[in-house]
Amino acid sequence: MAKRPYDLRHAGISFWLASGVDPAECARRAGQSIQVLFRYYAKFLAEARNHANSLIEESMRRWEGPDGTAQDT
Repeated sequence: MAKRPYDLRHAGISFWLASGVDPAECARRAGQSIQVLFRYYAKFLAEARNHANSLIEESMRRWEGPDGTAQDT
């Protein structure tokens, strides 16, 4: 099933991060420091940051009016 003993652990932590669990909580549950988590999951966290930025940009586009100014709420 897994090639190395830590493959399942890595998959579990990646799943937590992808599910939106706070990285500090993931680190705590994995028994790691946040620094270790960021070092080993930096690429994954960068992808999550890019996705979050895309969601924010899309929300801002929907909020803006057709002329590029903010709509009245």
